[in-house]
Parts: sequence; C-alpha cells; structure tokens
Amino acid sequence: MKNICILGGGSWGTALAVVLAKKGYHIDLWLRDKKQCDEINNARENLKYLQGILLSNNIRATNDIIRAVSNKKIIVSAVPTHAVRETMKLIKSHICGEPIIVNVAKGIEMNTLSRVSEVVAEEIPNAEYTILSGPSHAEEVARDMPTTVVAASTKKAVAELIQDVFMTPKFRVYTNPDVIGVELGGALKNVIALGAGISDGLGYGDNTKAALMNRGFVEIARMGEAMGANKMTFAGLSGIGDLIVTCTSMHSRNRRAGILIGQGYSLQKAIESIGMVVEGIKTAKASYQLSKKYGVTMPITEEIYKVLYEGADVKNAVVKLMLRDKTHEIEDIVNEDQLFW
Repeated sequence: MKNICILGGGSWGTALAVVLAKKGYHIDLWLRDKKQCDEINNARENLKYLQGILLSNNIRATNDIIRAVSNKKIIVSAVPTHAVRETMKLIKSHICGEPIIVNVAKGIEMNTLSRVSEVVAEEIPNAEYTILSGPSHAEEVARDMPTTVVAASTKKAVAELIQDVFMTPKFRVYTNPDVIGVELGGALKNVIALGAGISDGLGYGDNTKAALMNRGFVEIARMGEAMGANKMTFAGLSGIGDLIVTCTSMHSRNRRAGILIGQGYSLQKAIESIGMVVEGIKTAKASYQLSKKYGVTMPITEEIYKVLYEGADVKNAVVKLMLRDKTHEIEDIVNEDQLFW
C-alpha cells in the first residue's frame, strides 16, 4: 500500500504525486516520453507542466508502464478521458488481484458517450473504481494550498480507503456513493466554463457570467438526474464547487480556451495556445449528444456546441439564449397546477 502508481505526468498527476509523496508514499509516475521522465528524475521538477515545484525523491518517473503498475494495489489514472480506454488496455494483463483504479479525469468518452467508470469496468472488470473530483487546480494543490475534494465509489470501504490515502491537513477528502453524479459534475462543468470564458472574451461582465454559471448548473443537474444521479450531489464539491472554480479562475484551461474563442480565435488556434488538453471541448460534443439521447433541454450546452463545431457566431449565440421563450426559473420542479399567483 505504500507503493502507488500514477498514470499520466501532466500537472494534475504530478500534483497528486506531490501530495502522496509528502505522506511517505513511493510513487511510480508513468509518462510516455522518456526524455521527460529523465528530466523529472534528474531536475526533480516537471518543467513542462508544473514549473517551480520541487519533487520528492519518493517520486520516480518512468516510461515503462508494466514496471509502473506491477504489484500496485492503488493505480491513479490521470490521463485525459480520451486516453483512458487505451491505457486500461495496456495495463490490464499486468495487474493482479483487484486493484483500485482512482480516476481523476473529468470527461465523457466521445464515441461511446460512456463515463470513465463504464470504460474501466469494460476493460478491467475485476478492478474497484473510485473517482477523485472537486475544485482542485493542480497549481494550488502542489503548493499546499487548502483544497477539498470528494472520493466517490459504489463501495463505502473503497471510498474511505482512498479518503485515508489522500487526506492531509491541506487536502481534505470527503466521500460520496454517487459515482454517476460526481463523474457528470466534473465533466459537464467544463462545458459551462468554456461558455464563461467566451463571455469574458466577448467583454461581457459579472452579470453575464453569473447567469451562465447558474443556468449552466441547472443544465448539469437536469442531465445528471436523467442519467440516474442524485440531484443533491450537484450542490456539492464536484458540482457547484467545481463549477465555481473552473468558471472563475485563470488556472482553468477551459475558461482560458473560451476567452480566446470569444476574442475571435479559431478552435484549433485556441487549443494550440493553451498547450494542454482542454477536456471541455470534447465534452461539449459528448454532452450535446447525451442531451439528444436522453431528451434533456440544455440550451447553453447546445449553443456552445454550435459555436465549437458548427461555426456559429458567439454573439448570436448569446442573443439566442437571451431570447428563448419565457419560463419559470424553477421550471423543472414547478407544476403549473400548484401555482396560485
């Protein structure tokens, strides 16, 4: 249990390695790029993704995935959502027993519209699954700034084990049995963060952003309920908590990409400028498709999808949202027969 594997040496995977190393765990940090592995091991710093953070000698970078996962009870998957299935295929014949896969990616698989838990279950059915999610920028976690997250699993004992492994005086971990809700909250808020960034890029103010965040939250909860999540989960860390931080912080890749798009950058130019995976771009397409599949009304998501994938004008998208048919604020729970005003 003192040896943990982290698959993916981006900023978040590295930040979690820092957290665990401070607790005395020995971390095998897997990256594909051997040159980057050597750089991390020699400089004791991830210069590409997390500059300025000294890495403990308890962290060893490797590009040998078999070595990384061998004899590990806990395997943290910190690769982007689109790479999860491929990565699970690579490791499944090299793990033993019933490992705990801790997913920290926030997205939906594009072609299948599967949540990450479903992808892991298909590829490694003997694994226990947990998702670790919440308002947690890697840059702040690595610098030991107080942060709270949630560990969700269908098994209480598994969630509590991961809670114990990751919990520190500066990194507080709650537990939650609602895997669907925690996964969807973390994934769908990235789409709304793109919208918040677009609003900023257009030069709109706080009123506009507040409206996007609030009505975006309604969309997230609406979709979550349709897919079997508990609505209360979206009032928690992986819902409104993650939505706030991702829509308001310049650490957020999704918000920064949205700002560039609002300023007139093409989608490709915005992605190139960010230089890291922007999960919300793929998730916008997946969530739009899910809204059609489940018959869920998601007007903000739909307009963002059209801006990203159909070349819709961003200013016209805002106008269309503002001119939608008038309705009740709490339209999902208000029954017309119960209104007496």
